[in-house]
Amino acid sequence: MSCYLNSTTAKYHQQFRQKRILFILLITITFLLGIYAVCKGAYQLSPLHVVHGLIGKAQGNPHLVVWNIRMPRIVAAIVAGWGLALSGIVLQTLLRNPLGSPSTLGISQGAAFGAAIGIILFNSGSAYSLYSVTLLAFLGAMAATVVILLLAKAKSLSSEAIILSGVALSSLFTSGTFLIQYFATETQVAAALFWTFGDVARSGWKEIGMMTAVIFIASIWGTYHRWNLNAMLSGEETAKGLGVSVESLRLQGMIFAALVSAIITAFHGVIAFLGLLAPHIAKRIVGADHRLLIPFSCVIGAILLLLADTMGRVLIGSGSMPVGILTSFMGAPMFLYLLMQGGKR
Repeated sequence: MSCYLNSTTAKYHQQFRQKRILFILLITITFLLGIYAVCKGAYQLSPLHVVHGLIGKAQGNPHLVVWNIRMPRIVAAIVAGWGLALSGIVLQTLLRNPLGSPSTLGISQGAAFGAAIGIILFNSGSAYSLYSVTLLAFLGAMAATVVILLLAKAKSLSSEAIILSGVALSSLFTSGTFLIQYFATETQVAAALFWTFGDVARSGWKEIGMMTAVIFIASIWGTYHRWNLNAMLSGEETAKGLGVSVESLRLQGMIFAALVSAIITAFHGVIAFLGLLAPHIAKRIVGADHRLLIPFSCVIGAILLLLADTMGRVLIGSGSMPVGILTSFMGAPMFLYLLMQGGKR
């Protein structure tokens, strides 16, 4: 018996080390992809130009391209991808539903509704308007979250009912957005539509700092409650038997997930499928243990969003394709493939 336990323990530690090496490999891929993204685009840069631009030795165009154009969007893509994946895995675990994500709960649609109000009510050419659109998008996302939380608390909804409530809210906010656009001018409709495409180039270092702060706090919360999240996988009653305050954990988790997705959507528009897809890829790699699932999901989310943004810049050549379109094109086939592979098992 003792030999069997020692063998099992050794095998577990070996698998854990292998997954740790794989995580380091994913971090390396993110770093290399970031370097490639800095070099490629309408204005080509050599690795030497990039190094000089990063350390401040380059002058003129290379310095401006590196620090004012490409580095902000690269860092924004990594941070936003990390945050959306974190929101997805927290919502999926707390609701015990594989379809849990900011888009299926109506959070993204609420942000789009708020942004449409801001774009149509204010002149989109002023700085005041840009901040008002961002603020209203954030408030729209949080409004959707508050409605979901109130319904869940007042009616004691099941996880399936919460998802269905999110689908209903998504339809409501989408209809409201269409209604507002119906009474808007062509220019305002075009601006509101473009906002919904999603674009990581919209935020500067100040906005990136705000996003990073919120996502960092949420990541600490997720890491601190990793064992409680593991307990939730066995069901609410089992988790309560293990001493987990299920109601408090769910409330805190949904608030953090909503804050993260709301601030990302407010700054960058609707980025579809990422919060749904990244956790499922991570689960197939490392399983359901949140000690590994959380960091793996976040890094995979960062890689996917950075890859989509880089592809959009490289394929178009001049300018860039909205990243929300590419994440949908990437996400839908990959998610269907994962579903079919899971069905075979």
